Amino acid sequence: MTIILAIESSCDETACAVIEDGCRILSNVVSSQIDVHTKFGGVVPEVASRIHVENISAVIAEGIEQSGCSMEEIDAIAYTQGPGLVGSLHVGVQAAKTLAWMYHKPIIPIHHLTGHIYANRFVRELKYPLMALVVSGGHTELVWMKNDWDFNVIGTTTDDAIGEAYDKVARVLGLGYPGGPAIDKLAKEGKPHYTLPVPKTQNDFDFSFSGLKTAVLQLADREKRKGNEVDPADLAWCFQETALGGLVKKTVQAVKEYHPAMLVLAGGVAANSRLRVMIEEEMKEVPETELIIPPLKYCTDNAAMIGASAYVAWQHGLFGTLDAAADPGLEMPCEETDCS
Repeated sequence: MTIILAIESSCDETACAVIEDGCRILSNVVSSQIDVHTKFGGVVPEVASRIHVENISAVIAEGIEQSGCSMEEIDAIAYTQGPGLVGSLHVGVQAAKTLAWMYHKPIIPIHHLTGHIYANRFVRELKYPLMALVVSGGHTELVWMKNDWDFNVIGTTTDDAIGEAYDKVARVLGLGYPGGPAIDKLAKEGKPHYTLPVPKTQNDFDFSFSGLKTAVLQLADREKRKGNEVDPADLAWCFQETALGGLVKKTVQAVKEYHPAMLVLAGGVAANSRLRVMIEEEMKEVPETELIIPPLKYCTDNAAMIGASAYVAWQHGLFGTLDAAADPGLEMPCEETDCS
């Protein structure tokens, strides 16, 4: 039995979890800043890091208390090293290193996106080779994993991440922040009315959303110049169908080419209700590949996912040192590399 205390602070959630053997959640505490950043229309890095400083001690204390474990029973301390906002990351890094130093525990730095992928272990054990579609406010990636802890990014966004595009389109529609849930909800009331261009990329598995976002803005401006009132629900429907349609099409194309045993969704945008329906429908074409869609509570940032990933790193002997720093541009690890 391995018990890991994990800390996540890469953006605007301060989180702590205690995880047993990478799949049993003993506690999972998340303090969200969404109400604060909604006032600004997006995450303000300086504000986020200051709130992390205010919350981190209480969140860790609550995570330990809810777990029923003492610090003596905890085997290692894990934290998100990157990618993310450097000020926010720094708070979690310092908290983790302080705990590791005080209690003489090994420390495990974790790549944020590996956490999103391994969050699917809370649903069932992962099978390899595996394909992961990682979709969030800062990332849109197709990750091919031949084996456990072997990450090969075969497709990424050439510009905006899909979650970022959702936020920008939401501002055009006057829906506020965060844009993803607002557009997902409004699109349910929409119908086919407008037409938007399907983004194209040179790489078969890369993604692009900047042009689509610009096309939404141009369509809205064009309609206003004509004296036509833009229907927000119809435009939200069109944007979502176009963005997710291309995303799902390329993902299924990759599955058919690579033949993974399992496809998993990961990241905040994996909570999108339309994406979940579309991927289930399209994956019926590939019944030999098992599909995992994580519960909504494991899609957004949390520390349980960092603990799940840290358990795998623990098994591979991938430990960090107390002189490690936050790395906002941290690259995906691979089987042969150390994550410290």
